[in-house]
Amino acid sequence: MDNPPASTVKTTAKSLEIVELLFDRGPMTLEAVGNEADMTRSTAHRHLFTLQEHGYVVKDGNEYGLSFKFLTVGGDLQREIPEYQMIKSKVDDLAEQTSERAQFIVREGLERVYIYTETGENPVQTGAHMGRRGTLYASAAGKAILANLPESTRESLVDAFEFERTGPNTITDRAELREALAEVRDRGYALNIEESTGGVHAMGTCLRGRDGEVIGALSVSGPGTRLRTDRLETDIREKVLAAANELELHIVHT
Repeated sequence: MDNPPASTVKTTAKSLEIVELLFDRGPMTLEAVGNEADMTRSTAHRHLFTLQEHGYVVKDGNEYGLSFKFLTVGGDLQREIPEYQMIKSKVDDLAEQTSERAQFIVREGLERVYIYTETGENPVQTGAHMGRRGTLYASAAGKAILANLPESTRESLVDAFEFERTGPNTITDRAELREALAEVRDRGYALNIEESTGGVHAMGTCLRGRDGEVIGALSVSGPGTRLRTDRLETDIREKVLAAANELELHIVHT
């Protein structure tokens, strides 16, 4: 495909900058958008009008905000995942069985994206809601995905990470990460002991599609006081691996 003209790229980048601004700040006036995005009032208005015309921005009074069209797009993407409804059902079951937070996560570039989450009776509030993004290397599900990708893909991702500490035990060294991923491949699951968030533990395993490709990961997370390592590697591991195995069998034979 031909490279687009530089002016088109800049225009699109500015529109996306406004989308990110409204996402972070909520509804804003035209003047506030112009000031924050460092553009003239007329330029800001052109971007907002175009986004509004295509349904991605709505205007209420004198303020502009993001529309639920993003939810429409995201919902359609969810349904494109093979056997999404059954995955959703299994996540619900895991949340009920463990009384903790369960989730299905996929990889997008260098990040993990929460596609579906459910909470049991005693969930910890970690902000792990649908649509949330985070680094692959700092979570059980992310490491489970990363460890089981083809070697060339995995190595290119490990080389590309710009490590950031998000929890007390976040891995921030490439050699250490490679060793951890090798261990995940050997045992078939990954642990997160305060790597993504202080006080939070998790266990996760990858989920494969019909041709053996990694399509995402299932995980269960909760406070370290309840999800101690011994429980993660017995009760939680048994339930998560059983759910993943059943889902994979269903996907293969559907």
